Amino acid sequence: MLTPFDQRLIAATQAGLPLVPRPYDAVGAQLGVSGEVVRERLAGMLREGLVRRIGAVPNHYRLGFVANGMTVWDVDDARVDELGEKVGALDCVSHCYRRPRRRPDWPYNLFAMVHGRNRAEVERCALQIHCLIANACRGHDILYSSRILKKTGLRLPTPAG
Repeated sequence: MLTPFDQRLIAATQAGLPLVPRPYDAVGAQLGVSGEVVRERLAGMLREGLVRRIGAVPNHYRLGFVANGMTVWDVDDARVDELGEKVGALDCVSHCYRRPRRRPDWPYNLFAMVHGRNRAEVERCALQIHCLIANACRGHDILYSSRILKKTGLRLPTPAG
């Protein structure tokens, strides 16, 4: 159950933390509490499962990474978790996860997001992934981003009136 303070904290952070050297202190000042109170309550919300994660979402395009490709892999199900851990640890992979196949049209079960300054960089990383998973790979593809999707966090409805 969210307390009134929890609701105020979520409202203050749902658009993201302020881009300042001490963001929790800035949120705390807005709410009339210390940055430590903000940190402690957010940590509690994580522990309680009210919040799944707190993280940074970089705008890869603004950082110069304009070739963004979701590499998709048809990997032996018996090894997908083990290989996914290894693929996810590569420097060129921002995130990696397992997804169910949707046969017959979609045989892929391992996804790895790769960001590069150009398509050649993305393709080099895909080759690195392919070499890593070797004979466990039965097929793969690269799906390049065509537009930026807006990423947002938890949103609470605003009270009417």
